[in-house]
Amino acid sequence: MSDMSKDEEFQNEHEIPDSLAFEPSGSIITFKATDGKEASLYQVSSQKSAANYLFMIHEWWGLNDYIKQEAEKYAEELGVTVYALDLYDGKVAETRDSAAVYMQATKKERAEAIIQGALALTPPEANVATIGWCFGGGWSLNSAILGGDKIKGCVIYYGMPTDEISELKKLKTDVLGIFAKDDKWINPEVVEAFGKNMEKAGKKSDNHIFDADHAFANPSSPRYKETPAKEARKITLDYLNKKFN
Repeated sequence: MSDMSKDEEFQNEHEIPDSLAFEPSGSIITFKATDGKEASLYQVSSQKSAANYLFMIHEWWGLNDYIKQEAEKYAEELGVTVYALDLYDGKVAETRDSAAVYMQATKKERAEAIIQGALALTPPEANVATIGWCFGGGWSLNSAILGGDKIKGCVIYYGMPTDEISELKKLKTDVLGIFAKDDKWINPEVVEAFGKNMEKAGKKSDNHIFDADHAFANPSSPRYKETPAKEARKITLDYLNKKFN
């Protein structure tokens, strides 16, 4: 999706999110990425399980209050520890221009080093699932590929999936895809191709296309659409609950 962010039409597809009245209960923790550099994530610890972890990847805006709020909701609803990873290294966009710059500046090697470093924080017996939106949707899939046998589930919300079958073959889990019919970029044709590529790779995907547009599940977005957002969330929670229980 980094190349897409250079396109003005793509940038204009992302309305600036509303500010949230949010008091965080989680905490920012720092750790060593596998490239030796410092990285950070927003952690919400589980009160129920020491073995289940949900890795959450932010939208193209960065690790903002919306993502932190989602981390807290999912931690409570699933009873798992949530790691909301910061692939922008502390930068949070407030304009489309800055979001495009941060997204374009994200290097694959650095993002993978952050993900691998976060995986190293989890215990050997950990069960990990991944979820992400937009930019983070694609990186949710990439995280699942990187995580190997630790990964028990993967959710993509309107993110661009890899079309490299050799990469998809590395998955140790199935994938739940949440997409939007009116999305001009991650459109139904992209979703169909992804499903076929997963089949070629010998993997399973369950892809749902809702009558909505990109970012429809984000209540801080002007494109938020309550009915499909709630339906998508139920599907997501049902899927993740089965993976963790």
